[in-house]
Amino acid sequence: MNKILGVGLCMVLAGHALAKDLIVTDDSGEGLATVMVTRVLAQKPKLILADEGYAADGVSNQSALENTRFSDANGMLNFPDTGISYDYRFRKPGFKDVSLPAAVVAAQLSLGEDLTVQMEREQDRRVLAEQKPSNVWLSQLDIGGGEALRQHFALNCAFCHQQASPFMRVERSAEEWLTVIDRMGGYGARIAGDLRQPLAEGLAAGYHSLNASYESVPEPRPWDSALAGASYTEWPIGDGFSQMHDFILHPNGMVYVGDNLQDRIYEVNPKTGVYTVYTVPHEPDDKLGGFLGNRFNAYGKINNYMGVHSFAVSPKDGHIFITPSMQRALLEFDPQTKTFTRHEMTRGFYPHTIRTDEQDRVWFTLALSSQVAMWDRQKKVFSYFDIPARNIKEWLTIKLLPLIFWLDPETRPMPSVDRESSGLPMPYGIDVAPDGRVWFARLYANDFGYIDPETGEVTVIDIEVIGPRRLRVDAENRVWMVAFQAGLLVMYDPQTKILKEYDLPVVSEFPYALNVDRARSVVWVNGNQSDTVMRFDIATETWQVYPMPRRRTFTRDIEIAEDGSVYTSNSHFPSWQIEDAQPTLIHITPYPQ
Repeated sequence: MNKILGVGLCMVLAGHALAKDLIVTDDSGEGLATVMVTRVLAQKPKLILADEGYAADGVSNQSALENTRFSDANGMLNFPDTGISYDYRFRKPGFKDVSLPAAVVAAQLSLGEDLTVQMEREQDRRVLAEQKPSNVWLSQLDIGGGEALRQHFALNCAFCHQQASPFMRVERSAEEWLTVIDRMGGYGARIAGDLRQPLAEGLAAGYHSLNASYESVPEPRPWDSALAGASYTEWPIGDGFSQMHDFILHPNGMVYVGDNLQDRIYEVNPKTGVYTVYTVPHEPDDKLGGFLGNRFNAYGKINNYMGVHSFAVSPKDGHIFITPSMQRALLEFDPQTKTFTRHEMTRGFYPHTIRTDEQDRVWFTLALSSQVAMWDRQKKVFSYFDIPARNIKEWLTIKLLPLIFWLDPETRPMPSVDRESSGLPMPYGIDVAPDGRVWFARLYANDFGYIDPETGEVTVIDIEVIGPRRLRVDAENRVWMVAFQAGLLVMYDPQTKILKEYDLPVVSEFPYALNVDRARSVVWVNGNQSDTVMRFDIATETWQVYPMPRRRTFTRDIEIAEDGSVYTSNSHFPSWQIEDAQPTLIHITPYPQ
């Protein structure tokens, strides 16, 4: 058997399609299990990017698809033979990455034998620490101030990008951290006024100590041997200035992905990898950043007049409804004619997460004005449901929002921020239950509730959930939520009125969203700090963890296909912090149960 010795070169393996088995061994020649092997096209398709580095409206491109699999207990794996040449990368914690050039692989495969790749153990302790995902570094970050400050930090500083990543571990003084905190405040982080200085000092001291004690960073959760039965496909779309926030798997087989920062929709064909870009139109008098103003003026490239956010599909005609978070409107996209319709609203601010019901009504949260809106497609009218304020200060702040946002963004006064985020309870996630109830969660209020669509009555459940971000309802009408800064999966049963909490299978994770596979009684949870996506079996209360091919993967949404496979997207903000600075649409086929 011929052998190629990989020595951790930072190239990428390339060669003919593998018709033979691929065998991975350690430096003693023993088969190496759970090696992540990623193949990418050796010859990348030429992209037509004529619109500020993106495809112009209606223009199609071929994405350079990537596949990932894991070796079995004997170190063996194979990929489908497509007759195309690929580049391959081998990765396993504790070992040096291995990458091989196309010519060498092609020469070995031409002999008609299996390809064997040997991996070398990493000996450099600093490099071993750098291999570890951000969540285990974060588990050792001590910013002082106890659990309250840590949760406040997580709530406000971990919803866009990973904390304790190499980018965040760059040491800064307390004064420099205050500058960062102020800049992030423009992006939506709400650090309480009396916590700004303690947090800045805690981050300066905490990261200094963390960098000095890198050898104490614990090992991440080991990769499961069953991953040999899983497979991944990725489609690179957008660039380092994109944010592939949310998306929808459409009944027509396409996946529609929204670039939140560039106001573009990517229509991706998973069968071929061809994608077409549609530019979201805006009115001539719309301003960059919409009613919020241009919050990203320090960002390198921005085009978010609308702020494409969340997606839902009409069960009647397949039209796609999209929340443009920067406008007081609802967008409707016809996937057949490729046309957009804008439905103007007279009330509410910051359209956020969106769902449709069986009556073809469109429900979505209005995050800043603490409301839920409903668009009746037959009557062509909006209805608004006010969620009760927690106190008089909050009631007054919400009532003053139209006046505040009428003022120029450069000079408008902004309410002071306290630890309870008074005035901004932020209804976030939403879902429609099988029984018709419309459930919502309020991120900053630490509560959740539902709307009876027949009576319009709004009920807030008097049970605290720490940081409920997005939620979904299962086939039994049970409500599943992620408790963001608490790092929990939470289930509420409306029949028994019992709330149950489940620890996540990884440490220091702040779950952003989830989805429920109602047919299989499974909950899929988005990871963002641990480079993982997690699968929870409701019946057995057991977890599966799926590591992501790229380091610094941050996911915000999950869609479930009919066969039980799932889609997600790498929407790290900024995307240039992703490994190789490339956002992707990701498809995961889980291993057999």
